[in-house]
Amino acid sequence: MTTQSGPPGDERTLGQLVSEISETGARLVRAEIELFKAELTGRAQKIGIGAGLLAAAGVLALYFLGAAIATTIIALALVVDLWLAALIVTVLLLLVVAVLALIGIRSVKKGTPPSTIRAIETVQEDIDAIKTGITS
Repeated sequence: MTTQSGPPGDERTLGQLVSEISETGARLVRAEIELFKAELTGRAQKIGIGAGLLAAAGVLALYFLGAAIATTIIALALVVDLWLAALIVTVLLLLVVAVLALIGIRSVKKGTPPSTIRAIETVQEDIDAIKTGITS
């Protein structure tokens, strides 16, 4: 059995057409998998940046703690009471740490949960196109 799908003289057998459909389907699945991988990679990068900012905030918090103690003892002990100087420096350092942590948390939230919205949409478009092709 042969079928005419193109210009005259371009006849293909039913087996060839089935094979062509199979190859096209396989290419489509591979393309969808690549899109899925690309979307997950992008999300993972955002999560990594957020995690890096959180780690930086933690390290800086430790350095700031040491700086707060030294600054309080050396510089502010002459101007105000020792306890008040320590409180002032500690509050300022806490504000800086809080800002860094909030920026890091916001960045992590942008990347979680890893979703494949575009890949799901294109798979649905492919299914709709196949259904339309079958019914027409």
